Amino acid sequence: MAYKINDSCIKCGACAANCPVSCITEGDTKYEIDASVCIECGACASTCPVSAPNPENA
Repeated sequence: MAYKINDSCIKCGACAANCPVSCITEGDTKYEIDASVCIECGACASTCPVSAPNPENA
């Protein structure tokens, strides 16, 4: 399952900077992941200081 960013996102940009396929963009209140591009590598989750990115089924 693609990753999704939950509401604990603090908009620091760490996830976007570390995404190897550039599928993360800044939204109005949090960063967003394009599920059609996400390769489920977990790079975003491993760099996020607040554990906001999670697999969609989690």
